[in-house]
Amino acid sequence: MAAQIWYDNDGDLSVLEGKKVAIIGYGSQGHAHALNLRDSGVDVVVGLRPTSKSVAFAKEQGLEVKSVPEAAAEADVIMILAPDQYQRTIWANDIEPNIKPGTAVAFAHGFNIHYGYIKPSEDHPVFIGHIVRREYAAGRGVPVVVAVEQDPRDDAWDITLAYAKALGALRAGAIKTTFTEETETDLFGEQNVLMGGVNKLVEMGFEVLTDAGYQPEIAYFEVCHELKMLVDLMNEGGLNKARWSCSDTAQYGDYTNTCIDEHVRERMQYHLKRIQDGSFAKEFIDDQDAGAPKFKALQEEYSNVRIETVGPKLRAMFSWNKDAVKDADEANSFTGKIARAQVQ
Repeated sequence: MAAQIWYDNDGDLSVLEGKKVAIIGYGSQGHAHALNLRDSGVDVVVGLRPTSKSVAFAKEQGLEVKSVPEAAAEADVIMILAPDQYQRTIWANDIEPNIKPGTAVAFAHGFNIHYGYIKPSEDHPVFIGHIVRREYAAGRGVPVVVAVEQDPRDDAWDITLAYAKALGALRAGAIKTTFTEETETDLFGEQNVLMGGVNKLVEMGFEVLTDAGYQPEIAYFEVCHELKMLVDLMNEGGLNKARWSCSDTAQYGDYTNTCIDEHVRERMQYHLKRIQDGSFAKEFIDDQDAGAPKFKALQEEYSNVRIETVGPKLRAMFSWNKDAVKDADEANSFTGKIARAQVQ
């Protein structure tokens, strides 16, 4: 079945007229949502902890900022953009006691709804949508996935598409999905390809080459630096363009010598089952509830891998890197911890 895709003419901004939209959190996504909506004429308030460093930043950009309970109490649509592990606490303590009956509740990722950590009452429309700021500011958009989980008034799709239009997403297209599909495929992609796949391929390839005596700088170029070129080509024309843009030698090695075999498929299927049955979600949340000891230990372990000692030096040589000092500082800050702007 072909995917259902909506475009600009399918969204009606008038659906949001007279409505207040509360953006909970002001990280990379909260920043994009709030500014895109504001620039589309939507009445926006940003909900943050009074002690959050993002309060001053949001105010500097001309946005109204209130505490999360205050923002939730006056909102007709609430978009929750805090990290997954904090959302249920923010919902229970700050949003649910203050939310108006019938207020629509939205997420950029379906984790907490799909796994039952947040359960809005049946009178609240619930939907998914996310976007980035840069393309909106350039007059463009990027494709977005949208889903509706609860539609008590039969207007959830109208709100969802109006919200997507205000974000600029309908300029490129909004693809219909479900909370289940979005959540499970997103987690699968992160764990098996985008993060758990690519990151470990790069790290392991670097170590195999350097253990064999090759220069770390050369190994970095071959397994990490050149990856950007391939990903850019994939974005432009898929796997075929990426392959056709490389040498015949590279293509032949791709087809015949890959280390990705059927054992990898079996591992992927195993991890998909853990995502589907909730095992991964429970493991992650249980660890977070215990103070994240396993997560912190893994951060410490993986932020000290050998390839990270080479990257800052080489990236400083790239002509497009205009701030080598900042890059080196950031690389150092990732040693032993992962820097993250908390948006509670």
